[in-house]
Amino acid sequence: MSWAIGLIALLTGLIAGSVFAFFGVPIPAPPEMAGVLGIVGIFLGYRLIEYTGVGIDLLELLGI
Repeated sequence: MSWAIGLIALLTGLIAGSVFAFFGVPIPAPPEMAGVLGIVGIFLGYRLIEYTGVGIDLLELLGI
């Protein structure tokens, strides 16, 4: 990921969050830092398994 894509994603999120707050609508994300960190943890865990190459193909295991 280039820094430009990350910056665009951050700016898009800031704009979307501002719109939600302006109209008094709850955001579709965890409203506390612990929830946000949980999502970051899920992402990092996923990337770790991808990087190490361990795991199983669950759909193949189920025959789908």
